[in-house]
Amino acid sequence: MEHKSKNLSSTFLLIWFGEFISMIGSGLTIFSLGVYVYQQTHAVSSYTFILLCVFLPPFLLKPLGGILADRYDRRLMMLIGDLGATLGLLFIFFMMLKGNIHLWHIYFGIAISSIFSAFQEPAYKALVTDLIPKAQYAKASGLMQLASSAQYLISPFLAGILLTIIDIKSIFIIDISTFLIASVIIIWIRKTLGTTKTEQPKQTFIADFKEGIYEFSKNKGVVWLVGITMIVLFFVGLLQSLFVPMLLSLSSTKTAGITQSICASGMIIGSLFIGLFGSKSKHVKALSISLFLAGLFFANLGFSTSIIFITMAGFMFFAVLPFVNTSIEVLIRKNIDNKKQGRVWSIISTITYLGSIVAFVVAGFLADKVFNPLLKVNGKLAGTVVSIIGIGDSRGIGLIFIISGLMISVLALWTWRNRKIRRLENT
Repeated sequence: MEHKSKNLSSTFLLIWFGEFISMIGSGLTIFSLGVYVYQQTHAVSSYTFILLCVFLPPFLLKPLGGILADRYDRRLMMLIGDLGATLGLLFIFFMMLKGNIHLWHIYFGIAISSIFSAFQEPAYKALVTDLIPKAQYAKASGLMQLASSAQYLISPFLAGILLTIIDIKSIFIIDISTFLIASVIIIWIRKTLGTTKTEQPKQTFIADFKEGIYEFSKNKGVVWLVGITMIVLFFVGLLQSLFVPMLLSLSSTKTAGITQSICASGMIIGSLFIGLFGSKSKHVKALSISLFLAGLFFANLGFSTSIIFITMAGFMFFAVLPFVNTSIEVLIRKNIDNKKQGRVWSIISTITYLGSIVAFVVAGFLADKVFNPLLKVNGKLAGTVVSIIGIGDSRGIGLIFIISGLMISVLALWTWRNRKIRRLENT
């Protein structure tokens, strides 16, 4: 196991920079393909299936990825993930060059790329514990969220503009290049510092998995916290699935990209604040307050068709989200043995991803078949008090956002009153 030092903190920052660039490239591809598919089919379900292909493979494979992250050099696992992700992108790229691209080609290529992220993400999260002292966990978490937010902050803005200048095939070239940059950084670090392998007892993968389950489940506060995170991610998954289709029904592709970027800029502000100053308050208190506010801002996304109002509400939602994420991550990280963090984080990711997966499965159906028809001109709710949010194709999505936000705020109040979660503060 590597020893933590001031020199190794610079190593983390270099790795983080590579992943930051890679996230921007991935965001360009996801946004561009989402717009492409939605404009081809005009069905929300077609758009949400892209997100399902992004998240389902990691959901199924992360437990294996976590075990590998504990058994082998975590930097090597990240390298395999970054290089492997280019394969799916190359497949879609070549199908587009041939001129006979079909929806299944897009879904298949995205799924291939996502499979390799199942090996990259657990290693990346576990590597933080190798390189960063415990006192800097919150700052590292803030920086990692900053990198993750790049695909929502920078990528949509760039994609909205780039798609008016270049075609989608050029977007793929840019994305592949960012993966290669991240890979080169990892290769250079492995060559400079040498390879490492976490020392673990020689046992089967099944035994490793069971050990990870035990380490996770023995702390009931962690279990409750992960359960809450899963529910929150269900509602956030609805937002991920439906936000861009709602914007495209109200504005142009360029405006939708810029709006999404401005909204996500709230997250970069929150992440920068945490990255620079850390989080010195009580994490359970910070979690409850920020989660309650996030719910209120989420609900406001659905009350108006004004792009300015939607942008303001989205900005505030994303601004408080890093405080939610950091509080959860620090509380969990402090209560899990470092030697088992790879497999435990993979199990936690699998459980929490379940909320997003369910959201991606049902979001298209809820929007296309249930809520949007209710709020069309002749819909069943068109003449009720619900009509204050407006009538039209996207207003059903607005109603989904209102309900989701209010549910998150209620969940925040319950979190504050949960004694098992509050005990996590004292470790």
